[in-house]
Amino acid sequence: MSDVAIRVEGLGKQYHLGAQKERYHTFADQIKKWTSVRKLFSRAKRAESRPPFWALKDVSFEVKRGEVVGIIGRNGAGKSTLLKILSRITEPTEGGADIHGRVGSLLEVGTGFHPELTGRENVYLNGAILGMKRSEIVRKFDEIVAFAEVEKFIDTPVKHYSSGMYMRLAFAVAAHLDPEILVVDEVLAVGDAQFQKKCLGKMGDVAKGGRTVLFVSHSMTALQQLCHRCLLLRGGQVDFLGLTQDCIARYATGGASRSGRIIDHTTKRNDAVSVESIRVNGSEADEVHLLAGAQELTLEMAGVVHQLTRGGLQARLQDDLGTPLGIFSPAFERGGADPLPLGPFHLKHRMRLPRLNRGEYVLMFELVQPNVTAWYEAQDAVRLHVAGTPMTTGQTFAVNERLGWVLLDEVKA
Repeated sequence: MSDVAIRVEGLGKQYHLGAQKERYHTFADQIKKWTSVRKLFSRAKRAESRPPFWALKDVSFEVKRGEVVGIIGRNGAGKSTLLKILSRITEPTEGGADIHGRVGSLLEVGTGFHPELTGRENVYLNGAILGMKRSEIVRKFDEIVAFAEVEKFIDTPVKHYSSGMYMRLAFAVAAHLDPEILVVDEVLAVGDAQFQKKCLGKMGDVAKGGRTVLFVSHSMTALQQLCHRCLLLRGGQVDFLGLTQDCIARYATGGASRSGRIIDHTTKRNDAVSVESIRVNGSEADEVHLLAGAQELTLEMAGVVHQLTRGGLQARLQDDLGTPLGIFSPAFERGGADPLPLGPFHLKHRMRLPRLNRGEYVLMFELVQPNVTAWYEAQDAVRLHVAGTPMTTGQTFAVNERLGWVLLDEVKA
């Protein structure tokens, strides 16, 4: 028996922009149609001239049994289209997907729910749509309702449910299907923190039972917690498939390859100043490796001033998901930038770092006159790779599964 649960080869899905299915027409509609033949022909001609849109193109990958794989990408990357094809909701234009096992899918809030039916009736309806036998639904009904936390409202029409209640009940039905493959699209987008925790726990239980999970999410924390591998879609194509941390790092950087020198990431704002070199710890390399707990960086910027102005070095630190962690701006702290005389200049500062845990971080540089203008900027200029540090005598560490060894300043009994 093969250990592959899902095999996708050369998958593509094409849509025709502006195409419209023929709808039912009244006699009045037909009269209008006959009187506007010229307009119809012109519209048809315009529609034919539009190039087709490929939501997915040449997508190939494999997922093994019992594996939890995350799928990430920007809006419009093709994530939902891929899941709809795998769930047999829509057909591919080219290529194919071999799926070995029963699929339980939750693609949209309340998919398969009828608003006029009660929660109880919708559990049976939705369960049947997902392939559950009535006896199976009866056996699991109480467990489904308890998981969804809608006991008081189970006999109320779901049109009166909040979106969170909808999601809880829909997820509960799909997750209790005992599918061999569970496909989930953005289940964490709706619901409170407690419900999100329950969802992750349930998906983890499904995976531990030897079943396969495909999980689309914009929550990088959830992906790191649940998935060993991730698939990155970009423009309908596979951009990366590999370890979750590597995939998230590529997603955060937009897939851009590093050029090797910080200065190559610099954007010129005007002709007042030319920046010729930027160094971190004496190096112009755009990748810096540090140990967790490192305290300082030495930052240098050199160039030529062409017009008399004021300016100072400013650095911004963020994590690999783009979350700002701090700004280093000596000029702002002093209340203003120093004059930059005509000719060559060289700025050098020591930047005190917050205590960084293991992971990936980004430094951005600017030559600025605070509250006035930025002469130069270097976006995503330096990637900081912070590695774990071993335990040493006299220091106390706590172990975190995602962050590694975390130094504790003080431990009280």
